[in-house]
Amino acid sequence: MSRVLDELLGLLKLEPIEENLFRGASQDLGFRQLFGGQVLGQSVSAASQTVEPSRTVHSLHGYFLRPGDAGLPVVYTVDRVRDGGSFTTRRVVAIQKGQPIFTLMASFQADEPGFTHQATMPDVPPPESLPTDLELLGRHADRMSERLREKFLSAKPIEMRPVTYVDPFEPKAAEPVKHVWFRADGSMPDEPQVHRYVLAYASDFNLLGTALQPHAVTFLRPGFQMASLDHALWFHGDLKVNDWLLYSMESPWTGNARGLARGHVFTRDGRLVASVAQEGLLRQRPDAR
Repeated sequence: MSRVLDELLGLLKLEPIEENLFRGASQDLGFRQLFGGQVLGQSVSAASQTVEPSRTVHSLHGYFLRPGDAGLPVVYTVDRVRDGGSFTTRRVVAIQKGQPIFTLMASFQADEPGFTHQATMPDVPPPESLPTDLELLGRHADRMSERLREKFLSAKPIEMRPVTYVDPFEPKAAEPVKHVWFRADGSMPDEPQVHRYVLAYASDFNLLGTALQPHAVTFLRPGFQMASLDHALWFHGDLKVNDWLLYSMESPWTGNARGLARGHVFTRDGRLVASVAQEGLLRQRPDAR
């Protein structure tokens, strides 16, 4: 297991501090605020630790309420809403400085037989034929500040290989469609819930940026404000995040300083294992130079 992946798993493990109460450390990824994927993954971890192991999370819906502080830990309270015959429901609230910054509803279910069909995986080049996002960003190292180089070009727990690349400094207008191969960079414990925590964490990367592609804008644009407002994730089957997964994303709409993006996650052999949806704030400050 790589050091950075080990740190991520430690981040998602959480510290139980009382019944239904957990504390998680934070990481600074170089953004102005706490990375939403961290709070998402930790919330799923907190909820899962109050559910019997035979039931795994199959859906979650969360709202980002306030910006989080990457320099402070996060406290998670879990409300055991329902333990039914087929489904278990949990509500999680993430708290910093005495205020809720994120709230989540999650549902859990044991495996059972049923009808099956799924979307078709896009035909894209294999991950081995593509450079990593760090290799691509490294081409622009001379245009980055020392702090950006330290944050964006250091080793990551999630290896990503974009099928098509958007230059963050000189973006070109493109269709709101993006495909990215990704995997955890190292071995993982053989625990289904842990793989789902990590997928929840990784699902917040790249998604909202898809809505910016038709507008030739990236998060590096001066005066531009981008933030997740909500996040929904559905799990469709077993998955291993240390095997290659394809994140296929598209954005059907932007407007009113918001953007909507959707994604499907496929295994390398074409099995659909998760679906994602997110709306986010996309605001250009009018007084920005």
